[in-house]
Parts: sequence; structure tokens; C-alpha cells
Amino acid sequence: MPASVALEVPDWLTPKIDAAELRTLLEHAPLDLRVNLLKATREQAFAALAAEGLEATPTPHSPWGLRIAGRRQVTTGPAFRDGLVEIQDEGSQLVAALVDARPGMRVVDLCAGAGGKTLALAMTMQNRGQLVACDVSAARLEGAMRRLRRAGVHNVQFHLLTIGDKWLKRRTGTFDRVLVDAPCTGTGTWRRNPDARLRLTEADLAELLPKQAAILDQAAPLVRAGGRLIYATCSLLRNENEDQVTGFLARHPEFTVGERLILTPARHGTDGFFAATLERR
Repeated sequence: MPASVALEVPDWLTPKIDAAELRTLLEHAPLDLRVNLLKATREQAFAALAAEGLEATPTPHSPWGLRIAGRRQVTTGPAFRDGLVEIQDEGSQLVAALVDARPGMRVVDLCAGAGGKTLALAMTMQNRGQLVACDVSAARLEGAMRRLRRAGVHNVQFHLLTIGDKWLKRRTGTFDRVLVDAPCTGTGTWRRNPDARLRLTEADLAELLPKQAAILDQAAPLVRAGGRLIYATCSLLRNENEDQVTGFLARHPEFTVGERLILTPARHGTDGFFAATLERR
């Protein structure tokens, strides 16, 4: 049968993603948890989960991760309810680690969404410093607020981005770290969202690419001299990843590229993620 049929993806995508990755995307994803170091060590969280009958193993790459095999109910147990753990793929945890947000810094999560990476950044900052979670969706920010309360986070401010908003301009050059977890096709998460592979169209990708570039251009002025802009997606597509970084550097020669993080389900057992650190001279 044609590769697109065997791998359950649209025809136009098969040349863009390695066949081994597409085969892996047909498998079930593990359940990864991030230990909230504001409330517990990994050993304490492990013991709390074991007391609920949940057998966990340390994730191979993230120092904060625990992995549970199969589909198990976690959110109703005391370890989750008390904020000792959060559901977060190991790859997403590693993107947060790449940000290198430290206590006392000024940090903004510009596309915070439901707050998964915001929570991890607050943890690495040890609740010290200023962390701003921004999004264009009030509903997503409200959900993030509830998650942060459960996690014992109290150094986060929220800002709803609106058309004509002067908030970004007023904060030019004031942040040590700016995370742009950009809206993307989500191809790296298809193990968790198998129906998404059938909905994605070339028109969707064409619409996302200029949006990603525009968000990067909005984020660049926020970074202070010597500070870092971290661009991330959960996509396996070069157009959304390396090509966006190349385009950004051409438009903003005041930045240089540093570390890159490329994670794939087939090679690392995580969701697919791309991240690059862009430092302002």
C-alpha cells in the first residue's frame, strides 16, 4: 500500500518526516510526570505514587521525570492533587530545562497556553524572580492559574495579549529569558493525538509559518543585552524549526544561535520537540 496509507498521514507529509518517525508515531505514548521540586524530591514523589499503587521509573533524560507504563489514572490521587507531580512529557521538561531560568531572573513565557512550561520555569526559579505568563486566550490562562495554585507557585504574573496591546512595547529590553513555545502543527505529539494527523492540511502549515515568524519578531525586543530568546515547537517539520531560526537570524543580526535541542519519538522516546537558544549580543 502507499506509504501515506500505511503510515496514516496525508500524502504531502510523507516526504517531510522520516518514515521511522512516522511508524513510531503510530505507537502509544508513555505517561510522563514531572516532579514538582517546590514540594517534593523525585524520591518522595516516587514513594507517594507507589503508595497509590502506581509503579514509576525515572525518565532517561530529564532529572525531574517519572514514567508510568500504560494508561493509569493519576489525576485523582493525592500525589497529583497535592501538587507533587504534573503530567508533562519528558521532551517538554527538557525544553524548560534549556530555558535555564534561574532564581531572581525576569522571565516571560510568551505563549504560555495551559501553563505546563510556566510551571516548570517557576520550579527552576525556585519561586524567586519575576515570571510572566502571556497568552491570547483568557480560558487557557485561567486554567494555568488553577494549576499554579496547586503547585504552590507564587512568582507568576499573568497577562492576556490583545490586539493593539502596548504591554510588549513597554517592556522592551527587560527580560533575561523569553520563551516562545510557538503554535505549530503538533506533529511531534501525534502519539497522544492520533486524530490530528488526519486533520492537518498544507493550508494549516502555510498559515502557521508566518504566524511563528511574527511571534518571534514580537518577542525579540523583549530580550535584554546578553539575554536569551528560546524558540520551541512540538513539531517534526523543518519548516517550523530550523528554517524559522535561519529566517529569524537573517532579520535580527543582533542575535546569535546557541544550543539546539532536537527530540524525536523514534530516537529518544519523547514527543517530538525542537528548541533553539538565541542570544542577544
